[in-house]
Amino acid sequence: MTIPLEEPPVLIRAMTHEDLAQVSSIERRSYDFPWSHGVFRDCLLAGYHCISLQRDGRVAGYAILSIAAGEAHILNLCVEPVHRAHGYGERLLDEILRYARDSDVAEIFLEVRPSNKTAIALYRKKGFRQIANRPAYYQAHEGREDAAVLSKKLRAGSSIA
Repeated sequence: MTIPLEEPPVLIRAMTHEDLAQVSSIERRSYDFPWSHGVFRDCLLAGYHCISLQRDGRVAGYAILSIAAGEAHILNLCVEPVHRAHGYGERLLDEILRYARDSDVAEIFLEVRPSNKTAIALYRKKGFRQIANRPAYYQAHEGREDAAVLSKKLRAGSSIA
């Protein structure tokens, strides 16, 4: 008889300056061209909505959202590689979407590498659709990679149907 292992509880909370070393470490292990520690610090200082997902008292994922003029932009959403496929990315995205709705945001946008099929599948599941392509947006090992621009309408009256 196999007894499924119970997942440890997770907590999503505001990111703090004390989280930045762990966040930066996750970022470096997740991407070939990671954000720097300073970029994360600047996001906190700018007042962006920065959250971290805590598992066993450590950062296991994070997300950063900027809001301006009734629109929101997901700047970064990442889960520690060893903690992927547990639904943590979806939980972070759900929290970002809730916060954006509560902030009376009409539309939410993001850019994603077309090669990141897992992220694209999650965004589509949550109702995002591609509205544009940004040529040569991301640094790549050979040249540049395009970005797919995705959007989701959060309230009636926004221009995305």
